[in-house]
Parts: sequence; C-alpha cells; structure tokens
Amino acid sequence: MPKPVVPEEKRRRRRPTRSGTVLSERLIVDTALRLLHEHGSAGLTARRLGLALDCDPSTLYRYFRGMDELTLAIGDALIGQALRGWEPTGQWRADLHAIGLRIHAAYVAHPQAAQLTTSRVTGRANELAADEAILDVLRTAGFPLPETVRIYHAFIDQTLAFAALDAASLALPSAALRADEDMWRSTYGRLPRTTHPRIAEVAPLLASRMVTSAYPTALEMLLDSAAAQLPTSLS
Repeated sequence: MPKPVVPEEKRRRRRPTRSGTVLSERLIVDTALRLLHEHGSAGLTARRLGLALDCDPSTLYRYFRGMDELTLAIGDALIGQALRGWEPTGQWRADLHAIGLRIHAAYVAHPQAAQLTTSRVTGRANELAADEAILDVLRTAGFPLPETVRIYHAFIDQTLAFAALDAASLALPSAALRADEDMWRSTYGRLPRTTHPRIAEVAPLLASRMVTSAYPTALEMLLDSAAAQLPTSLS
C-alpha cells in the first residue's frame, strides 16, 4: 500500500535535510529538472534525486506517491512557466498565438523533460489554468461549442507534438544534431536536377529552413483555419 501524501503545509514544518534545506514540491521539481538536463531521463531516479537534495530517497514519497507523479508535476511546472506573465488582450488570434509560442518555448527549454511529459495529462493546477484560458479565448471570440473543442484539440496537440519533436532533436548528442542539420547541405544540397529536380530547385531554401522549428508556421496555418470557421458576423 502506498504511503499517504502529506499536505504541503505539514511537510514544511518537518525537519530540514542534513544540509539544512527545507524540502518543498517546487524544490524537488526544480532539482529534477536539473538532473534531467544533466543526465537525461535515465538519470532521474529517487536515489539520485535524494543525493542531490541531501535527503533519504524515501523522504520524497511524502511529497509524491512515486516517480510517475513527479513526472506529472514536472510537466505541470513547465506549463506554469509558460503561463507566467501572460494576460489576455481580448484579441483571440493574438492571445492563442502567444499561448502557443509560450508553451512550445517552455518545453523546448527543457528538452529532456519535454520528452517525458508532452504526452501526459497531469490534471494539475497549471494545466487546468492553461486549458481554461484557451477555451475562454475561443468562447469569448464567439466560436460555437463544437468548434471550440475541435480547435482546442488541434491547437494543444499541435503545440505539444511540435514541442516533443523539437525537444527530441535538441536532446540528441551535439555531434548527432550537427550531422542531422548538415545533411540538408551535404546530401540534399548536392542532388542533381536530372534525378531529383524538385529537391534541387529548393535545396538552398531547405538548408536554411529545415534546421529551424516549423511550429510558428504550423501555428499560423491553424489560426488561419480557425479564423475561417468563426461566424461571419464576428470575424
């Protein structure tokens, strides 16, 4: 039977760790993000986290029921970083554009964590706040309920999918990442027009474009599609 999770206010009254640090959910999550950055997902274990926090690994289970619950907390923290400082302007397209770029950037800033969390549903406060904000932007703009849900679904899945894709590239060893990026010049850029005419004619553009994220372009295309669904009287 798992140990009961102690409420946050009670945990704060517990004795500090051996080094004098008072544990909190935020400290544990921040330390986990650092370990993911330094060691990758394989390096995030209760033992290593306990060592980094100078506490017995079993102490972590007073805050999280297991490493999976910690993973969900990490994902929710990234969403919280994305939302920090964002305020709606009342312009639905600008607001969705800003939210999308913020969420994508927050995950890409922590590629190892993104690989663990982009496919998860946390049900935590920051995720709920983001969902409420996106849905409110769409409903306030005048989208009917079915269109609101359809656009929300496409918007959030597209954002997280591109975050996962871009994070996977950034999480590669630097040599592998450089080799992948160079492929657009070393291979695609040298294909002859006689065998690959379409690739050859766009090769210079591919070399400069394909090493960047397509998310901003995909986001604009999604918003264009959404705008076309808005009732004429409101668009």
